[in-house]
Amino acid sequence: MNLKLGYIQIRDIQFAKTSAIKDGVLNVNAKELEALVLEDENFASVKFDIARPGESVRIMPVKDVIEPRVKVSGDGDIFPGMISKVQTVGSGVTHVLKGAAIVTTGQVVGFQEGIIDMTGLGAEYTPFSKTLNLVVDFTPIKNLTPHKYEESLRKAGLRIAYEIGKLGKEITPDEVKEYEFLPLLESIAKYPNLPKVGYVQMLQSQGLLHDTYVYGIDMKLSLTTMLSPTEVFDGAILSGNCVSACDKNTTYHHQNNPVIEDLFEQHGKTLNFCAMIITNENVFLMDKQRSSDWTAKLTKYLGLDGAIISQEGFGNPDTDLIMNCKKVEEAGVKTVIITDEYAGREGTSQSLADADPAADAVVTGGNANQVITLPPLKKIIGSIGHVEKIAGGFKGNMAKDGSITVEIQAIIGATNELGFNRLSAR
Repeated sequence: MNLKLGYIQIRDIQFAKTSAIKDGVLNVNAKELEALVLEDENFASVKFDIARPGESVRIMPVKDVIEPRVKVSGDGDIFPGMISKVQTVGSGVTHVLKGAAIVTTGQVVGFQEGIIDMTGLGAEYTPFSKTLNLVVDFTPIKNLTPHKYEESLRKAGLRIAYEIGKLGKEITPDEVKEYEFLPLLESIAKYPNLPKVGYVQMLQSQGLLHDTYVYGIDMKLSLTTMLSPTEVFDGAILSGNCVSACDKNTTYHHQNNPVIEDLFEQHGKTLNFCAMIITNENVFLMDKQRSSDWTAKLTKYLGLDGAIISQEGFGNPDTDLIMNCKKVEEAGVKTVIITDEYAGREGTSQSLADADPAADAVVTGGNANQVITLPPLKKIIGSIGHVEKIAGGFKGNMAKDGSITVEIQAIIGATNELGFNRLSAR
């Protein structure tokens, strides 16, 4: 597959009578978007706000972050199987509204959503303090079940991103990057002297609102499989997660997966990026065994020399990570794993819930139990009411002046296991 990404740099977001992009400014008609959202009878109301880098704004609790994109040419459309029809994507031309993000918040269904601070200490731990955020605050109808609300909230965020993305279809990009992903035999023939490297991406799929969707299908229903990494850029993988904020992959993380980007950067130079495998994270041992068996089987079948394995989440998925690592190594394929740590507030506890000598090349996204105090900010978008209940919070963690003491697991993307953050360890 061959995909060109055209980056349209967004320099500001403003509310306006007409939605359009002009001179780098994204103008948004909130009334039109409100009408779009309220087509879903599960919402009682919706509000829109804008949060810019450096402003004294705290957004919480955050459900998802999505980057607006639009297909200009090629098969399929953005967010296939969820917003657009089921058709294979990953080729042609896609425009990206770089610097802009859709952030969903409101009365979210779980306790593991997180915080985005646009300034102060907390802003240093999340990439979304650097984006121009169109924040959507949802209020559901009364007595709506959690699963129904999660589904409506997830799809509404994607619909908004889809509509905003279409504004960039006729805009000339500021920069264009091209990504080529050849069929396996062609790739080997083109780069016969380079090591064959694959990427194994583990997707959160434990159920009970711990879900990831691929072409609209809940990944827990799938066997380990393959796809082109260019499909990911077009929104083939979508977040449905209500898991700890620090290491959940939002939809934005998937769209901008830095592991994929870095492998493409080295493709044809130091390595041959010739395979991408996606596998799920399961609850029961039998399912973990099945999925990890398939992961190892595919890496061996493809004749890979090495593989990068990235995790999502912590605790129970640590076992999936180690099983994948161990079995892939036993198949003769060298591995590097990417994870994060829950090593206690002093950093002295065991970092992962599972371990094996095969996991001897590890990249960490930091210790999620690290404690920080977030300063009081002037404006709250969403609700501060769950500050004690969110993962990383605790009773009495909010001071009278509005400052909040939390573990950094409460901050969206703080220890992201794709490396989409600023923390690590040696």
